[in-house]
Amino acid sequence: MKINGNEIKPGNVLQHQETLWAVVKVDHVKPGKGGAFAQVEMKNLIDGRKLNERFRSEDKVERVRLEQKDFQFLYIQEDVLIFMDTETYEQLELQKDFVGDRAAFLQDGMMVTVELHEEKPIGITLPQFVTLQITEADAVVKGQTQSSSYKPAILENGVRVLVPPFITAGEKIIVDTGTVEYVRRAD
Repeated sequence: MKINGNEIKPGNVLQHQETLWAVVKVDHVKPGKGGAFAQVEMKNLIDGRKLNERFRSEDKVERVRLEQKDFQFLYIQEDVLIFMDTETYEQLELQKDFVGDRAAFLQDGMMVTVELHEEKPIGITLPQFVTLQITEADAVVKGQTQSSSYKPAILENGVRVLVPPFITAGEKIIVDTGTVEYVRRAD
């Protein structure tokens, strides 16, 4: 769908320079001389590059709608992650690099949302929080106060996080998958 340059908003996905860009920030500028324009900061959805571009109000840009589908994580086979479409039961194979460091948080049966453009995956969203068991936690250092000090711990998936001193090995905690930070103890 074509839109005018002055209609671009943060969160839009645009087809520009033969690739897909997510609009991060838009500043509408009205200079004293000349026509108004939108200064748009965009991030490439394929390779992560950033771009600042000016669009005049009469410029036309292609706005793209992404399809979001729920998939269930099944298993890892070498460097390939296997997901299943919960409606059609078709399998989707994604390279581990596509998910990046967050692949460590994938658990059997976990539901994820995959963003697709023309049936091609371009993004993946994991649940915000996951529950994991701590396999190793450093001992508490005498004199540490409970509120100000955190100690390193290793989770069952091999990821290292900082936890409060009262957390010990064997406990289950909730971790934020976006920031890789301790949230709270699991019930």
